[in-house]
Amino acid sequence: MTPRLLVAGVGNIFLADDAFGPEVIRALDDRPLPPEVRVRDYGIRGMDLAYDLLDGYATAVLVDAARRGRRPGTLSLIEAEPPDGTVPPEAHGMDPAKVLALATHLGDEPLPRVLVLACEPEVLPSEDEDLLPGLSTPVREAVDRAVDALHTLIPALLADPDGPMPPLGRPMESPPPHPAALHGTAAD
Repeated sequence: MTPRLLVAGVGNIFLADDAFGPEVIRALDDRPLPPEVRVRDYGIRGMDLAYDLLDGYATAVLVDAARRGRRPGTLSLIEAEPPDGTVPPEAHGMDPAKVLALATHLGDEPLPRVLVLACEPEVLPSEDEDLLPGLSTPVREAVDRAVDALHTLIPALLADPDGPMPPLGRPMESPPPHPAALHGTAAD
């Protein structure tokens, strides 16, 4: 059976909580998704993901760490906006907006619907740190909740790729923003 949906782990395993996406993909080994779903860890290979987004999938779910001003470990489900030409395509990087812009630049086919299952990181290395392996405790605890969320989300998307995002229950609730975010220290 040809996969109709792509679940893509995104992030660098050597940069603390940025490894969230690959860790969720690894956790899916123990709780696989249906055969209509292609599950792949893209790590930091943005070019590979851009080309795969052009393979005829109805929907793609990117699993990534993203600062959104929430408590560390909070999961959010975001519908990615289609590229509007203001973000330049970039072949060397894994920023989802740049990957979508690259995919649009590379192909004539329309992109699939793209959702991002994002986890609020607690620890991301600074510019002067090269390596910082290992997830923080709240992000490590969010991995199983993300797997649960995918097992709720994926059947609904397979049934209706263009339908509304289903309510995902407790794992997806967003508590009030983390106090540090209210003081401008967290960036989107």
